[in-house]
Amino acid sequence: MHQWLVLKFEAPLVAFGGVAIDQMGPVREFPAASMLAGLIGNALGWHWSDSSAHQTAQDRLVFGARIEREGNVLTDVQNAHLAKSDKGWTTSGRPEGRDGGDKTYRSPHRRFRQYHADASVRVVFRLQPAMAKPTLDRVAEALERPARPLYLGRKPCLPSSFLLDAEPHRWSSGSNVYEALRNLPGASTPLRAQWPVGQGPELGEGVDQVADLADTRNWRTGLHAGSRRVVAGWVEPVSGR
Repeated sequence: MHQWLVLKFEAPLVAFGGVAIDQMGPVREFPAASMLAGLIGNALGWHWSDSSAHQTAQDRLVFGARIEREGNVLTDVQNAHLAKSDKGWTTSGRPEGRDGGDKTYRSPHRRFRQYHADASVRVVFRLQPAMAKPTLDRVAEALERPARPLYLGRKPCLPSSFLLDAEPHRWSSGSNVYEALRNLPGASTPLRAQWPVGQGPELGEGVDQVADLADTRNWRTGLHAGSRRVVAGWVEPVSGR
């Protein structure tokens, strides 16, 4: 039996980013492994360039998620008219200019970013090996008193409540992710959920799909690469609120 830390992702807007193609930034139903690793790193005060620490945290994650309230998908259309002389700040910490002739700047730069509006999602996770640093208890302390403000996917997505509930509701128990999700309090009706292959049922009632999910990041290069196999389905809480 394992102990799982429980997070509550609830905000006016959340962004569980999917694979971006050109100017389109879609969202998925559930948070990505890279998002959770980045959230942990931000809470602990790691710098974005601490690639080894972020990579190790992502590799140690065992987690799943359950949708408490679906919310609605909202698409934000962003337009910016950029001149050749305009510069913007980058993650490298210095302003960067633009190249090209004048004709390339006569049309506005457009992009589309999706969000989940008024959604509520719970995440259960642990770290393996359990005794490696940072420990799960240390991560819980950091999420309760983060080194920096935390956000849910994109910087405008500030949580509307604490990510951690008061004791003892911040912990769940179970031999795998599926059991930990079931053991969270909730109404006795099936709720949409996702868990890794090997961490719950993969066939039968309550299982919709088993698929490869591209939600892991190569923290050294900064690019999303690789995938993990997950199950999308339903869980029915075993206890009432």
